[in-house]
Amino acid sequence: MNVHSNVLGGLPVNLREELIGALANITRNFSEGRWEPSELNGGKLCEIVYSIIRGHADGQFPQRPYKPNNMVRECQKLEQETQLPRSLRIQVPRILIALYEIRNNRGVGHAGSDVDPNHMDAVAVLYMSKWIVAELIRVFHDVDTATASEAVDALVERQLEVVWSVDGKKRVLSEKLSLHDKTLLLLYSESSPVAEKDLLSWTEAANASSYRRDILKKCHKARLIEYDDVGRIVRLSPKGARYVEENIPLTVP
Repeated sequence: MNVHSNVLGGLPVNLREELIGALANITRNFSEGRWEPSELNGGKLCEIVYSIIRGHADGQFPQRPYKPNNMVRECQKLEQETQLPRSLRIQVPRILIALYEIRNNRGVGHAGSDVDPNHMDAVAVLYMSKWIVAELIRVFHDVDTATASEAVDALVERQLEVVWSVDGKKRVLSEKLSLHDKTLLLLYSESSPVAEKDLLSWTEAANASSYRRDILKKCHKARLIEYDDVGRIVRLSPKGARYVEENIPLTVP
């Protein structure tokens, strides 16, 4: 499946582009550490997804997304649309309600906590948003969940402050990261598989054999990546993406 041209191709162009743009904006702001609700705007994505499901139920998509007068009530009404697949009738609308609630009513201080609530909320917004878009892809394209998840990752061009693109190469701007973490971060910055030779160049690993043995094969065994040691191609797994998002600083220290 060519995700850039075919994913959600049954939707009007404006809806498709706004959906992808909203997800890309959420992902970019998360990766750059902008976790305030006003910046990590899950509310916009909610309105787009609601418009898509409502249009699918009605048999006619709107040309542009719109905001219902009462998001909670209108999402609850979708549960009565028995012609919809269960996920679009029950699961996605209920997640939209939770996502909308975080967007509108969590921008307040939390006393006595060691966890930054904005970061905690941002993680929830990011993963709910990715799950929702993956589910739309799964339903509208009749693919399995793994394929849908890969399609979501390929849709979003990650722009990371800590990864610098220069003269056809990439460089990690944090000197504190291990070779292991630099490798996963560089893979995370790409929406497509990466050639082993490019990773060797970008990380400036001193020894190709050691890098292959100690980094690529061990990451493959841990299921952080898929390493094709015949074609010398490396792909980040969903587990690897989660590792990066939860453990590696994505801004310049």
